[in-house]
Amino acid sequence: MRDNGRQPTVVRTEQGLSVAGTRITLYDIMDYVRADWPPTLIRQWLNLSQRQITDVMAYLKAHRDEVEAEYEQVLKQAKANREYWEARNRERLSRIAQLPPKPGQEAAIAKLRARKAELLRS
Repeated sequence: MRDNGRQPTVVRTEQGLSVAGTRITLYDIMDYVRADWPPTLIRQWLNLSQRQITDVMAYLKAHRDEVEAEYEQVLKQAKANREYWEARNRERLSRIAQLPPKPGQEAAIAKLRARKAELLRS
């Protein structure tokens, strides 16, 4: 948001709408807004200045539909990325689990299994 010749607080970067001079996106802030955090707590948590949080909240109010639409796209992409990596890691971890233990690690593996069994009994 630009005002009185000042540099804008909200800028578009490669990450999307962001707080100028930070790596904080408006989508990060939207997570807290949707969780009903008050602006003062968001400001403290993200280490923003009073001017930054005031400008961001004004921007969100003025451009709510646009930001909400972009935020939904960000959430959708994040979900797709998470599902991709979970599936990829699940397959990889499954293959690793089927590998025989490296020679000389039998004692360490037995000790870990015994400790795990002990923890499960507790």
